[in-house]
Amino acid sequence: MFRTTSGRRRGPALALVAAAALVATLAGCSTDAVTPGEARGKAEPANGSAAQAKGGAAAPAVDCAKAKCIALTFDAGPGKDTPHLLDVLKEKKVPATFFLLGSKHVDRYPQVVKRISDEGHEVANHTWSHEILTDLDAKEVREELSRTQDAIAKITGRKPTLMRPPQGRTDDTVSDVSRELGLAQVLWSITAKDYSTEDTALIQKRVLEQAHGDGIILLHDIYKGTVPAVPGIIDELKRQGYTFVTVPQLLAPGKAEPGVVYRPEKKGD
Repeated sequence: MFRTTSGRRRGPALALVAAAALVATLAGCSTDAVTPGEARGKAEPANGSAAQAKGGAAAPAVDCAKAKCIALTFDAGPGKDTPHLLDVLKEKKVPATFFLLGSKHVDRYPQVVKRISDEGHEVANHTWSHEILTDLDAKEVREELSRTQDAIAKITGRKPTLMRPPQGRTDDTVSDVSRELGLAQVLWSITAKDYSTEDTALIQKRVLEQAHGDGIILLHDIYKGTVPAVPGIIDELKRQGYTFVTVPQLLAPGKAEPGVVYRPEKKGD
């Protein structure tokens, strides 16, 4: 359960459904956001070679300046269905980025967190209790992020370098604290709004309709309809010529800079 700033508790579905009207705006209108292409343009490869994914086995080397790349990301897990999702990703040789929630997720499924890391996926931070960070002061934001940083590092031996603010809400305070903690902020450009439906076919349809090169897909591995939609999404996007990458790969040879907000342009922008 997620806690609101008023101290009341509500389920994850309610917390995210309440944000549905805001998501498209918040993910699509950040004037200070950096696109993947802009991140790549700020750096040159040291030897002209393509970027190498962490772990190697889950994702081969890829140059997203040339390939039609897309990043598959999952928020608010791990959950009971995450092991099956990892089986699917392993079978299809697809890397993903997992923005993990601390309370009742990282602390409940430490073995799954370790598996995510061990299998070459990018482990990232989605706060401790899904508080809306823009409603908090700097000390509270720091607590939400650093607590999850420490919990993940205890399991994987490495603190994340990426975070995703709940509902995509960020401001100067959130950016300052993120910079202090070494965290870049990653938003998205493709969402199935899977918090509002268990219809697997609809989730798949929404992702495929919005898919674009340099896109970042937002899904949640905690909802009933989502994990069953992933194989079809992967198969169809591969058929269309997409290469799946982690968020760091999408930005390479650029690197995610702490405090900076990264968001692709949406399809049609």
